Amino acid sequence: MDDDHIRIRPMTLADCDRVAEIRVDGWQSAYQGLIPQSYLDAMDVAQDADRRRAHFAQADGSVVNLVAETAGEVAGWACHGPYRDGEVRTADAELYAIYVDPGRYGAGVGHALLQESLRHCTAAGHARMLLWVLKDNARARGFYERAGFLPDGTEEPFEVDGVGVPEVRYARDLPVA
Repeated sequence: MDDDHIRIRPMTLADCDRVAEIRVDGWQSAYQGLIPQSYLDAMDVAQDADRRRAHFAQADGSVVNLVAETAGEVAGWACHGPYRDGEVRTADAELYAIYVDPGRYGAGVGHALLQESLRHCTAAGHARMLLWVLKDNARARGFYERAGFLPDGTEEPFEVDGVGVPEVRYARDLPVA
C-alpha cells in the first residue's frame, strides 16, 4: 500500500484512544493563541478518550464518526449528524468536528474526511451541511471555504475559561441525492 493512500472508515471503539490523542493535539496546535493557553495545557488525552468511549457506547446511529487511516495508522477523525439548533435537531446536517494529526496537516487527510462526510450527508438526503468555526481561525476558515462552505452571517458567543471566543457558522448546499 502507498504510504500516502488515505482510507476512510467508520470509527470503532478501539479507535477512541487514538482519536482522543488527535483531538487534543489538534486543539493544542490549531487553537494556540485563539483559546486560553491554560485551557489547552489542561486538556487530558485519557479523559478525552473516556468521553469518546462514553459517547460511542450511547450512540443511537444519528451521529456518524469516521476515521482516516494512512499507512495503517489513524491520522484523522470527523463526526457529523443532524444540525443542532439548541437542543432541537433539524433536517440539515452538521459537521460537529474534524481533526487531523498535526503531523499530517496539508496531506489531504482533512479533505478526504470532509468529502466522505459530505457524501454521507448527501446520501442521507440532507439539503445542506452547517458547521461552526472559531472566528479567528483563519486556517480552518480557508479549509472550509476551499471546500465550498461560506459564512452565512450567523455568529455565536463561545466562552473558554472566561474568555470570549466567537464562532461563525458556515453552510454549504448539498446536491440532491
